[in-house]
Amino acid sequence: MKRLIDKVKIPSPHPRISLYLITYWSAGLRVKGYLAVPDGKEKLPGLLYLRGGIKTVGMVRVQRLIQWAAEGMIVLAPFYRGNKGGEGNEDFCGDDREDAFTAFDLLQSVPRVERESLHILGFSRGGVMALQTALARPQASSVTCWNGVSDMVLTYEERVDLRRMMKRVIGGTPNKYPERYRWRTPLHQLAALKPRILLIHGEKDEHVSLTHARLVEQVCRQEGKEVATWYFPQFSHHFPPTEQRVILSEAAAWMKGQGGK
Repeated sequence: MKRLIDKVKIPSPHPRISLYLITYWSAGLRVKGYLAVPDGKEKLPGLLYLRGGIKTVGMVRVQRLIQWAAEGMIVLAPFYRGNKGGEGNEDFCGDDREDAFTAFDLLQSVPRVERESLHILGFSRGGVMALQTALARPQASSVTCWNGVSDMVLTYEERVDLRRMMKRVIGGTPNKYPERYRWRTPLHQLAALKPRILLIHGEKDEHVSLTHARLVEQVCRQEGKEVATWYFPQFSHHFPPTEQRVILSEAAAWMKGQGGK
């Protein structure tokens, strides 16, 4: 089945980056997202940007996409099912992982994307989606978790404010349905991870504790996998804009360094 259903050019805040609202097939559902493409004809690395939050909280920000595209990357960012006119219901790292998998496949099929340099980035809840996608699509060159969730049980324990939503979406508590939380926790499969991994985390993060990154780091080191860790003791969940831009640029350079390896 052809993945792309629709691609509509929309206003871009950057004069040399084209922005599109796309609709694509994911497990029989029409899912929406953004595609940002720098002007030109040369092939560029591809970046799958996986947002955090749920529903309107943490929705993809155009400005963030443009920042990554300005680093010389073609960026695709799904909204996940049930959002902004997309079909289905968001599942908080459950069945909606398919929206990330098929978005990766769509990115890979973009003519100007350099297939030897495909990267995955997950922010906050997107960290789980990124690791799930990296496991499902081992041809990716790298996966980056920026203040990323890695353990859904830990999220339930830490985020009292999210418990009601998690019980509604997942069906109950970790004690009642441990297998559902385990299925949503990629930590248990990291032995099979192929792409190189970068962990970026603010140690003062009040939404996703540093423990999430430390757990990924620990498993990777136990399995003999290379893992780059950029921990910032002074930052919380959202980095200050100036520092964020610098770190983003450095992360993009790190990603490009993994392409073709």
